[in-house]
Amino acid sequence: MLFSDITGQEDIKKKLIQSVRENRIPHAQLFLGPEGSGTLALALAYSQYINCKNRTEHDSCGICPSCIKYSKLTHPDLHFIFPTATNKKIKKDPDSELFYPEWRDYLITTGSYADLSGWYETVELENKQGLINVRDAQKLINKLNMKPYEDGYKVAIIWMPEKFNAQSANTLLKIIEEPPEKTLFILVAEDDSQILTTILSRTAIIKCHKLNTDEIRQSLIRQYQCTEDAARNAAILSEGNYNLACKYLKNEDNEKFLFQTFQKWMRYCFKEAISLLIDFITVDIKPLGREKQKEFLEYGLKVIHNTLLFNNNLGDCVMLPDEEKNFVKNFSPFINMNNAQPIAALMEKSIEQIERNANASIVFLDDSIKIIQLLKIK
Repeated sequence: MLFSDITGQEDIKKKLIQSVRENRIPHAQLFLGPEGSGTLALALAYSQYINCKNRTEHDSCGICPSCIKYSKLTHPDLHFIFPTATNKKIKKDPDSELFYPEWRDYLITTGSYADLSGWYETVELENKQGLINVRDAQKLINKLNMKPYEDGYKVAIIWMPEKFNAQSANTLLKIIEEPPEKTLFILVAEDDSQILTTILSRTAIIKCHKLNTDEIRQSLIRQYQCTEDAARNAAILSEGNYNLACKYLKNEDNEKFLFQTFQKWMRYCFKEAISLLIDFITVDIKPLGREKQKEFLEYGLKVIHNTLLFNNNLGDCVMLPDEEKNFVKNFSPFINMNNAQPIAALMEKSIEQIERNANASIVFLDDSIKIIQLLKIK
């Protein structure tokens, strides 16, 4: 991973490079930032830069043996621990080392812009919550107490230390405070309030900020060779989260479908067109399937939320493509403090009903009739 591959965070990059060039590398650091800000990518680029044999003033060389191994995530002195749980493949005593092949593939696929839900989906944890357990801590200690394979730093990257349990965190405390020579710990987190204070107190904190729309837009165009409009819309929808921007870009047609379908639904409700609503539910909604129907209702909740922003003179806070934003603005006069909550509650209840295998046609027809009445409330 090169610094030049990472979107934004230019000030952080400069500080990290400067710390290496001045030989001021804290032995334990916490890269803290919201999802999609690039914290894990920065940790990898920083580690690669430290161990690069021909680094420049601005970046790793990218071609020395160390850099090539880092790019493949196979450097023998680069170690990871991250949340895991049992799945169909690992049925007992999970730990990070058992998931290394999937982890490397996942990071390469995402450009190291990892997120918990994406990782859990990749390794099919289903509804289980991943943890960093004591086996991870013990294995990492054993590796770090061995001599380095190459001339450079041993690097331990701990992704999502929020998922430590008390035993695993306490097991690592001593080695984080007094690591072997030329050993670097980088913790990568999103929420420092969920990290044990004993761990926090032993790290130097590097705070990363949310990305701005223009940074994301330019990066999407460069990475995906997409159109300016597609990149801009994805960047706006992402609200500073590069992971989401990539997902929106890849699912651009899905976003348009949700918008156009919801627009049609509200138009028929406003016109009280019961026969059109029955056809709409039969043709447009029923074939979607349970998960898509839930996603559609979740999109509706987002629309209601944004109409309230317009109604409270906060339209500038609505982050939507122009066409959707115009629809929400025009729809907002029909949503107010007297009907917004009942409409939102109706959609939330419908999501629960569909989750429990309720008949979608009945649910949506019932919703439609109630929304017709709620839209009349002033």
